[in-house]
Amino acid sequence: MVRQLARAIGRLGRRRTLSAGVVVLAVLGTLAGVLAAVLAGAPATEPAAQPSLGLPVVRPSTGNTPVIGGVPLTLGVDARPLADSSVPAVAATGARQATVAPLRRTVQPDLLIVAPATLPAGLLAAVSRLPGMVDTEQIEAVRMQVNGAETAVVGVDPAKFRSFAARPTGAANALWQGVADGGIAVSYTMGKLDKVPLGGTVLAGGRTDKRLRVVAFGTLGIGGVDAVVSDATARALGAPAGNAIVVSVRTADFKADAAAISRMLPKGAGVEPLVSLVNSAAAGAGSATSPVVPATALTAMLKAAMSRKGLPYVWGAAGPSSFDCSGLVQWSFAQAGIVMPRVAADQALTGPAVPVSELEPGDLLFYHTDPTAPDYISHVAIYLGNGWMIQAPAPGLDVEVVPADFGSEFAGAIRVSPAQAASVAAGIA
Repeated sequence: MVRQLARAIGRLGRRRTLSAGVVVLAVLGTLAGVLAAVLAGAPATEPAAQPSLGLPVVRPSTGNTPVIGGVPLTLGVDARPLADSSVPAVAATGARQATVAPLRRTVQPDLLIVAPATLPAGLLAAVSRLPGMVDTEQIEAVRMQVNGAETAVVGVDPAKFRSFAARPTGAANALWQGVADGGIAVSYTMGKLDKVPLGGTVLAGGRTDKRLRVVAFGTLGIGGVDAVVSDATARALGAPAGNAIVVSVRTADFKADAAAISRMLPKGAGVEPLVSLVNSAAAGAGSATSPVVPATALTAMLKAAMSRKGLPYVWGAAGPSSFDCSGLVQWSFAQAGIVMPRVAADQALTGPAVPVSELEPGDLLFYHTDPTAPDYISHVAIYLGNGWMIQAPAPGLDVEVVPADFGSEFAGAIRVSPAQAASVAAGIA
């Protein structure tokens, strides 16, 4: 899945590039993830009127076979993963910094404040005093080149920030100690699918270029963020010190909290939710009556997707000759004139949730494939009808048509609303 999380500043203010390619994350909608998607079981029968694209009827998979399987970890020279770590990690080397305090609690990252420069002194304390705040933590949030690929990176105090991570990642002592010692931890998905060498090094490009040791694979559970380093490392690479604040709140509706925070922010800063709740009782990002893709456009999208069958999977690729999972979705809809966001977690917000018993061709199927962040959307496929789906699966494999998978990794399905998709995508621009 692509790590491209944001464009430079976008709707947070005028576009602003920092030195040597370090760019502040735009936050409007780009960090949205899906916290839960609880839908019905496997589909029963297909509606007779649905197009089948010439595919025969098959029985979808309802077992526990992973959608993305068989992709081995890539190890650096002489690197050996720690057997007792909750995430893939390697032992520390060289001088150790102060020992990182253990995880004491886990909190949900609900809102992110981000600005193109260091946030004012006192803002963190002021936000913390607002009613309903659970926890706040000041961080760096930028995107930069990691091994030549644009990657969303956060710089953190490992001992404090680990409570905001997905629980398996937060509990991984080796990951946070390695980050404190100057290493970089990348998401499990990026590590496996982009073949990042665990225990090896990557070149991080900012104001200065630095080779960083890859200490662990562990997804934070914040949509689109694919790497974490220490505050000191982020600043050495050119990130503006403390340009972001992650916030956890008590309420389920973040609108009032976000509005209260917005009134305190300097010009150019913004605040947006990090998660969106989806369940079977209420539609996902759009309402159940959201206008769906017109039939002619839907046919064009499906034909475009099918025309890519057999082309290679490449991490971060969005066509026309290679794709990752969300890149295939974005490109296929673009051929029908429909704008989609780039990241699978954002694509999960582009229409109402639908039970699988009511699936139609063109609906999107989402999956949890990352054991270090079990609730995070990390894969997407396009439903074709008659029990089939098309996906860009993993490195070494090509775009393929396979029986739709409703096993243990299935997270839910949505029906794309062009208006909702355009709204989510515009927030990222």
